[in-house]
Amino acid sequence: MFTPFHLVGLSPFPFFVSLLLGSVFFFGVFGLHYNSYFLFFLFFIFFIFVLLLWFGNVEYESSVGSHSSVVSKGLRLGMLLFITSEVLFFFSFFWSYFHNCWSPSVSIGTWPPYGCPSFVLDPFAIPLLNTVYLLSSGVSITACHQIIVNNGKRNWLIVSWYVTVLYGLLFLDFQLEEYMFTSFSINSSVYGSVFFMLTGFHGFHVIIGLLLLFYWFLRLNYTVEFSSEQHVSFEITAWYWHFVDVVWLFLFVVVYWYTSIIP
Repeated sequence: MFTPFHLVGLSPFPFFVSLLLGSVFFFGVFGLHYNSYFLFFLFFIFFIFVLLLWFGNVEYESSVGSHSSVVSKGLRLGMLLFITSEVLFFFSFFWSYFHNCWSPSVSIGTWPPYGCPSFVLDPFAIPLLNTVYLLSSGVSITACHQIIVNNGKRNWLIVSWYVTVLYGLLFLDFQLEEYMFTSFSINSSVYGSVFFMLTGFHGFHVIIGLLLLFYWFLRLNYTVEFSSEQHVSFEITAWYWHFVDVVWLFLFVVVYWYTSIIP
């Protein structure tokens, strides 16, 4: 709907989602220190529940015609700000990596830590294959977007969606396989901690991206609101997926390839 008016009212969900997300991280750190994760999982369940309520509320606003051009612009801006916050989130972990790599403490001495050559994974094995999967998924989700914009055939849209999801699931499967066969863990020095924090959080973001794709697919099958002009939910999902692709490229170059060439 192209109107200069903001037709939706104030919502309590952003406040509660922010509060619960902060609690999830707080009790996650608490659990790492005291080996007690009950409160972490409890607040995580609350967080998911409130997030689903928020999505339902947005879906209702869209179905009754409240998503004007101004509201759609606000949704896009909100996603851009969210991605910016995620960039800063990953920046902190990359900073930790380079700090320990270029200026290791006396106790570490070298990078990766001395006596741990098995920590360095072959970048041209599973990591390269996962790079191909994610980049291919970026191509297929772009194809989805072009089909929507150009009012293409629905069958091709569904095929492109399936291809994107398949590549995402293959990525997660191979990432899990890599975790299972690595010779180190998150407790194996600062290198293990940074490695699993970076790759683990990226994997978590891939899962979130897949959930957004499934949510969009449900909307595609049970609503009739998608058109070349009105497809904000898919557009912001595609942005998020491309962000995940870019983060993985940095991960591949820094964590896998660069570490393997350090003398």
